[in-house]
Amino acid sequence: MSAASKPAGGATVNGMSSEDFRSRPLAASFILFAGVIALILGIGISVSFGAADIAFATVWDAVFRFNPDLSQHQIIQEIRLPRVLGGAMVGASFAVAGALMQGMTRNPMADSGLLGLNAGAAFVLALCMAFFPGTPFIYLILYSFAGAGLGSLIVMGVGAMGRGGLTPVRLVLAGAAVSALLVALSEGIALYFNIGQDLAFWYAGGVAGTKWFQLKILFPWIAGAIIGAIMLGRSVTLLSLGDDVAAGLGQRTGLVKLAIMLLVLILAGAAVSVVGAVGFIGLVIPHLTRFLVGMDYRWIIPCSAILGSLLMIFADLGARMINPPYETPIGALTALIGVPFFLYLTNRSGRTL
Repeated sequence: MSAASKPAGGATVNGMSSEDFRSRPLAASFILFAGVIALILGIGISVSFGAADIAFATVWDAVFRFNPDLSQHQIIQEIRLPRVLGGAMVGASFAVAGALMQGMTRNPMADSGLLGLNAGAAFVLALCMAFFPGTPFIYLILYSFAGAGLGSLIVMGVGAMGRGGLTPVRLVLAGAAVSALLVALSEGIALYFNIGQDLAFWYAGGVAGTKWFQLKILFPWIAGAIIGAIMLGRSVTLLSLGDDVAAGLGQRTGLVKLAIMLLVLILAGAAVSVVGAVGFIGLVIPHLTRFLVGMDYRWIIPCSAILGSLLMIFADLGARMINPPYETPIGALTALIGVPFFLYLTNRSGRTL
């Protein structure tokens, strides 16, 4: 094994021993190949189901032989297809952001929702809704980025206070405290300015109402950030072994961490601006991916993107099918998976971190 796939001196990383530091390129290649096929099928299935059931043949015709005079083609092209593609983009964004954060911080509980990014974006969006109603979507994206950055900076600053610096447990505790504060402030603003319904809809999470112009704005940013994350895969692997090991192997750890944080802000900010406060995708998917492909982030990052997209697509499909014609919030479905997993990680990591 190379130094990038095995910790020095039998150390543990993210609660895993040296026996867990095996790269599984065959498994990763299979996940990428099968995942892309499953993603295409999932998109087709998700587009076919809704308030009006549409045959798959009609979906095919609407995508490749669009006829604007047919109402079913209009439904697919203008409502369902951007919704499903937006869900895929958001799922990939959250999953890759979570993988980057867990690798950089060596914290198995790191996630954009748990570390203040979602709450920071929500706080700034609440301010925009209150003081600048009717703000164009492009500016809401920028405000989401700014809010996510504000939330993460506050969490990092609070977690670094005191003796011992920014440990994984302090990071999670600071994230929980700061997130609770920012959520409380957001709700206070919502009550005072009577924007509670708009903010509640955003908190519930969902990709309903996603439009093509939103995807056109966000796609270059998300695609560029994911490509950048893949290019940083080896550096993230080295950081996951510890700063000393990474520096000893020639990594400029400060510069790499800055690049990772920038990518996380782009991914989380873009995803939150579209789907709202959907949590736990960035927590669960990187763990599942590491279990399947090993600890090499050159494989973890692209596989996380595929699996995150699949989870988000099928969560959105489930949200539409549980109680038709009403929709269950996607955030509730992801929480059903994420909360038990988070409690398991807390119990497992509390003894070692």
